[in-house]
Amino acid sequence: MSKRGVLRYALPFLLPAALLYTCFMILPILNTIRLSFFSVESFGGTSVFVGFDNFKRLLLNPLWSERFFGALKNNFVFFLIHMFVQNPIGLLLASLLTVRRLRGAALYRALFFMPTMLSVVIVGFVWQLILSPTWGVAEGILDSIGLSSLFKPWLGLEGSALTVLSLISVWQFIGIPMMLFYAALIGVPYELIEAARVDGARGWQIYWKIIFPLILPVVAIISILTFIGNFNAFDLIYTTQGVLSGPNFSTDILGTFFYRTFFGHQLQLGNPAMGAAIASMMLVIILAGAVMYLLWRRRIKTYEQ
Repeated sequence: MSKRGVLRYALPFLLPAALLYTCFMILPILNTIRLSFFSVESFGGTSVFVGFDNFKRLLLNPLWSERFFGALKNNFVFFLIHMFVQNPIGLLLASLLTVRRLRGAALYRALFFMPTMLSVVIVGFVWQLILSPTWGVAEGILDSIGLSSLFKPWLGLEGSALTVLSLISVWQFIGIPMMLFYAALIGVPYELIEAARVDGARGWQIYWKIIFPLILPVVAIISILTFIGNFNAFDLIYTTQGVLSGPNFSTDILGTFFYRTFFGHQLQLGNPAMGAAIASMMLVIILAGAVMYLLWRRRIKTYEQ
């Protein structure tokens, strides 16, 4: 069947999904970009075209730029902790689960993946209870092993709150990279490993010279998914630290900064146009990461050919 014939038969199946995606993704994104070029001080107010003035205020006005660049920095910290803690541990767990003759591998997979299915609101609330210096169990656990001096109100300290929240997020979502790595690892032809052993390769040599290069495309996909997911993060910070992302905005990320600006809070009225400018900047950052991934993939394919 020709490509035109395949397209004719596939179009009725693709059209509903394309319409839904256009209505609920493409059109809102385009409308957000459009709104970022107008001045709208409140919902329902008169809009005036101002060009790039909102972006200039966001990047150059100290009242806005300090919060924007602070949130951007925190977002990169949030991403890097996931990138260099969550993904390597996910790869380690997946590698352990693919060990032959491992008893209960299916049970371990389910246990590691289970936190991913929990509501972020529930996870945030539970960890607040665990880490609370008033009634939390973390201090008692550390005291039982003689490490009570290490306990601090981590979520209430500017220097530790963001790191602790990042690790909580790692704990919850580590099952996703683990399962993706697991699917890639079980797809590695066992004949290649056996051939490497016959040639004298052992242990880490087989892993780094044979297995890891074969799963490198999955590593890249997980990396870009981590980047996109963390620059869309919002719910855990909002649940545990509130709209002001305390203490003293130390856990503020672009998602909470956007929410606070667009919808407003007790100290600030909502500013839809500036919120749209922040959302547009988030879109640019995410697209930049996606373009870098695509360029890397093209370079790898060119090298393989």
